[in-house]
Amino acid sequence: MSRWFTSRQTEYAIPGVLLAILIALLVLPPIWFLVQGSLYTTNADFSRGELTLQYYHRLVQEPALFTSSMNSTVFAVGSSVVALLFGAMLAWVVERTNAAFKALAYLTTIISLGTPFILYVSAWLFLLGKAGPINDLYRMVTGSNGVLINVYSMSGMILVEGFLWSPLVFLLLSATFRTSNPEYEEAARICGASVWDTIRRITLKLALPSVLALALLVFIRAIEAFEVPALVGLPGKINVLTTDIYLDLSDVVPPDFGHASSFSVFLLVIVGILLAFYNRLSKSADRYHTVTGKGYRARIFDLGRGRHIATAIVLINFFVILVLPLLALLWASFLPFFQPVRLRGFSLFTLENYQAVLNADYYLGLLWNTLFVAAVSATAAMAITLVAGWFAARRKSGAWVLDQLATMPLIFPGIVLGVAVMQIYLQVPIPIYGTVWILVIAFVIRYLPYGMRYSYAGMLQIHHELEEAAGVCGASPMTTLRRIVAPLLAPAVLSGWLFIFLLAARVLSLPILLSGPDAQMVAVEMFDLWTNGQSTELAALGLVWTAVMTVIASLFYYTARQTGATAYGN
Repeated sequence: MSRWFTSRQTEYAIPGVLLAILIALLVLPPIWFLVQGSLYTTNADFSRGELTLQYYHRLVQEPALFTSSMNSTVFAVGSSVVALLFGAMLAWVVERTNAAFKALAYLTTIISLGTPFILYVSAWLFLLGKAGPINDLYRMVTGSNGVLINVYSMSGMILVEGFLWSPLVFLLLSATFRTSNPEYEEAARICGASVWDTIRRITLKLALPSVLALALLVFIRAIEAFEVPALVGLPGKINVLTTDIYLDLSDVVPPDFGHASSFSVFLLVIVGILLAFYNRLSKSADRYHTVTGKGYRARIFDLGRGRHIATAIVLINFFVILVLPLLALLWASFLPFFQPVRLRGFSLFTLENYQAVLNADYYLGLLWNTLFVAAVSATAAMAITLVAGWFAARRKSGAWVLDQLATMPLIFPGIVLGVAVMQIYLQVPIPIYGTVWILVIAFVIRYLPYGMRYSYAGMLQIHHELEEAAGVCGASPMTTLRRIVAPLLAPAVLSGWLFIFLLAARVLSLPILLSGPDAQMVAVEMFDLWTNGQSTELAALGLVWTAVMTVIASLFYYTARQTGATAYGN
């Protein structure tokens, strides 16, 4: 028997080592090249020059570092507060109360997941811009020539970014409230506590670790954000760390790789420290566990007359987060040029923008490029993390190393990873710079941690005795993985694939630095249309793309549910 175990350990060790080497080759070079780029001058042929500390010396001396850091902090804190207020309140109302129209919250989330970040930001710029309907209505009512809301300000940035993240906050906190054990709440009610006292003193306090961890996660993502700072902050003369890095590479000829790299290392350290706090906060959550081995069924609060207030919260969220942006995009997409909402505007309605989008081979190529990059990236990331998650969950040989390597890219903001990957393939003699393959590699690196979380969490639900039985019957590790583990893990893999696919198709920060003339993506084209003043064509392209992505998201969501039911015999 001991010989059998030794043989099995050897069989697992070889694939584990090979997988660790593969992941290390993906995630370690960006860190090395980024640090190296900040310590060496760059020659005209992009090779390394002399060792120097001038980039860090210049960075420390620049007032822009302090200003951008403060702007990033204020922006991230404010965005987190707005996202939590909208998302957390909605999650509790939908999962724990008898409010009506709850399905609208999930509809909002699904469509939001299919909407590119830059399109959503553009929609709010339509709404809150000087010629937008909100400020236009304010001028009509007051007779003033001013604006009610200056979207090109820090408060405008915070509002738009907060709205952008609130659907994800809702999605993540819904699971927390849905699985919360109601015993403590029932005990409080038996002791005479009112509904609102129970919510305030029991429900919210038990959810505190999840809320704080999620707040820190949103804060980190806002620090890394690029779309809102680029479209809202730059026109408003508000620079943050990510836009400073972008400007170093786009506004200077030749690109200032050294300064961009030093800025990137600084941002990398900030995100690394924040993630360390996030991990510590997540590990302390066991003090608040309410789900035990005893059976329970989550119960909803009967709010009485307060039910109408809860229903109003659902409807307001649906209107603000989804309906208003979509209406703004629809209005713009039918106009030859953007103008305030007026009755006479209907006489100008035209389908020219949609004809330009649907009949142009260029836009069709963009669509296929984006779908290809997103699909291949999601497939590669989930294939790697399926095996890595299996090793990590089963504590196979090198499990700790695999888990750490696959999680390491979390420290990379998108714009920073773009700088690092750009430098790698400008120096390494592999001719993929400016092609779709450099985008695929960058997205695989970026989203390995997300795939790892989905695979690892799915593996924890599968008992190891099934694999042991296959091993006793003579199945090799790869056969066990292919015929036992993979089919049972299919729901988690499909969910992770969809999540990575949607993120890769929506994000701007990576492709804006890495796309070439023949490897453009939809998000980059939307950014170009906006900067070129073609906002109405952008709206038409964005709505067509959002419709495509929403259909894909819905199909995969349905398939994942059906696969889960089949895999687990439900």
